[in-house]
Amino acid sequence: MTETSYLGTKMPWRSRTSFFHAMLVVFLVFSCFRVEICYGQDEDAVVAAPPPEQEDCDGIFLSYTFTSREKLLPHLKNVSAQAWAFKSEASILNAGSTELKAWKMYIGFQHREILVAAEGAQLVDGGDMPAEVGSKGAYFAGYPMTDLKTMIDTAGDYTQIQAKIAFKGTQFGMGEKSTPMPKSIAIVNDGFKCPAAKFKGKTAMSVCCKKDPKFKAKKVEKTKFMPRQNGDLSITYDILQTYTMNYLAQVTIDNVHPLGRLDHWNLTWEWMRGEFINTMRGAYTHKKDTSECLYGQAGKFYKDLDFSQVMNCEKRPVIADLPAERKDDPKVGKLPRCCRNGTILPGLMDKSQSQSIFQLQVYKIPPDDNRTAITPPQQWKISGVLNPTYRCGPPIRVDPTQFPDPSGLQATSDAIASWQVVCNITKPKVPRCCVSFSAYYSTSVVPCSTCACGCKTSETDKCNPRAPAMLLPAEALLVPFANRTVKAKAWAKLKHYDVPKKLPCPDNCGVSLNWHIDSDYSNGWTARLTLFNWGTDQFQDWYTAVKMNKAYQDYENVYSFNGTRMEKDVNNTILFTGLKGLNYLMGIKNGTDPKKNPMVPGKQQSVISFKKKHYHNIDIKAGQGFPTRVLFNGEECALPKVFPKNNAGHLKSNALLVLCIAIMSFLFMTDRFH
Repeated sequence: MTETSYLGTKMPWRSRTSFFHAMLVVFLVFSCFRVEICYGQDEDAVVAAPPPEQEDCDGIFLSYTFTSREKLLPHLKNVSAQAWAFKSEASILNAGSTELKAWKMYIGFQHREILVAAEGAQLVDGGDMPAEVGSKGAYFAGYPMTDLKTMIDTAGDYTQIQAKIAFKGTQFGMGEKSTPMPKSIAIVNDGFKCPAAKFKGKTAMSVCCKKDPKFKAKKVEKTKFMPRQNGDLSITYDILQTYTMNYLAQVTIDNVHPLGRLDHWNLTWEWMRGEFINTMRGAYTHKKDTSECLYGQAGKFYKDLDFSQVMNCEKRPVIADLPAERKDDPKVGKLPRCCRNGTILPGLMDKSQSQSIFQLQVYKIPPDDNRTAITPPQQWKISGVLNPTYRCGPPIRVDPTQFPDPSGLQATSDAIASWQVVCNITKPKVPRCCVSFSAYYSTSVVPCSTCACGCKTSETDKCNPRAPAMLLPAEALLVPFANRTVKAKAWAKLKHYDVPKKLPCPDNCGVSLNWHIDSDYSNGWTARLTLFNWGTDQFQDWYTAVKMNKAYQDYENVYSFNGTRMEKDVNNTILFTGLKGLNYLMGIKNGTDPKKNPMVPGKQQSVISFKKKHYHNIDIKAGQGFPTRVLFNGEECALPKVFPKNNAGHLKSNALLVLCIAIMSFLFMTDRFH
């Protein structure tokens, strides 16, 4: 039996029945899928089930997932030199019951990674991309999402309790089938403890960090925002006035470290929302270029604004302190704690000069067109001339700063909003000052080490950067390195020292110090400290600090400097500053006859006396009279690796050094005042 189908063909009855059964099945399947799809449109998107480790976490859950990598040109046979582009993602989830403020995460990169981008976070030390992170790993802070709320407070809203970082970078030294995973991940906020991360396959790792029961937080007053943090340098960004499209901010730089210092400071940051500086008071920007405003979004919005009067339109302005002569200028001065030419001293030297302040009027662009839409700048950096190297973290929202009421009444007024940036001193890759050692019992001076302050590649063609510095006669310390070669060779010949075929490279330091053991007797001993300035910049209110492990308690007096034991601040360290009238370390200058005489460095010198009361068995000739650490203006100086050797003929050498320094100092001062 056959019937005509809807297609106009004949088909058997059984075939027709099977056909309709099949169509019914297709219809049912389609209906099920349609119901599922409709459900997804009506409600929130279905979230993938979290991993079991996250479900069991009662704290902060961290994860890192390797996404992909691609071999980069040039293709090399040397596996360790081959570059790969990689992508990965890290996440931090608050699975606990308390809000996590200002989260910070550590990722232990280990394959010579160079980060090109980290979307969703920024480097804690304020470094720029690309950043080399493959040796020590990297610390990240959230931006723009700095705080992570709890599931309880957000009803499980992952957009408020979780932050993700999308990494993009380059790594080296992995085979074709290898997976470049970090060695560890951890949260570094105070009060948390992280076990070793667990790997899931070859491309994922995770860890649950919990509160450390042994951690005892300092008792601080409860605040709405983060409590103020401690650091070597504290910078506060206070909003004093705010309007629809602009606001007035005040920047306060506080030097907290007992040996920290800044000279001719330069401060820079990065605007994140198209802001620009209209006017400033107490500081200025090095560049006044309005092109970024005129041809950018600001120019389109502010059509009637005269940009020729705008202070700065750069995304990353460089800001400097005003010189002292502009302090009372009615337009740019008239601000307390400003206009000292960028000098910020330790509070131990002068409390009134340990702080610097300036103000700026900031213009915004849409969509930030209301009074409360204020975003502080990011990527803060500050530096000085021959000063410590500071690394600054991200700005953290803190409770508004309180100021004395301008009316003079016993009242306080609050800033509208405040952010704090904490900067800490880090050891630079290359020092900028060095120390030489000499003693009455040795005829030779141990000079600053070869390339103590670094060597350029162009220099190493003519000198040996790895050769030890040649021992010198005492008078050679008083002339620039370029004029020491003849003296060094002649001294080596006289003393039967070896002279390398390729002479050592210079120390390349702008400032050097000489520590000379002057005498040693039964009840005490003396040393002579001399400072040499080989640069053209002079140093006002200079200071140097020396760490004396065994001799610290026996320090007695200094005769041409001021000397202070830093008993509570820095262990076993003595601070020396210039006396009134001798607080300038002048720069290098031409000799009496520039054609014949070498240039003369700026100098300061004093004798320092020590007793033998606490350490009467101190072995001066074994090197126990030399400092173990020396700082100049807060910058740590490179020390020699050896001490002067005991030999004969020492009295003549010592007398010659003292005589040479005294004569040249006299000539220098005479020429200065005439």
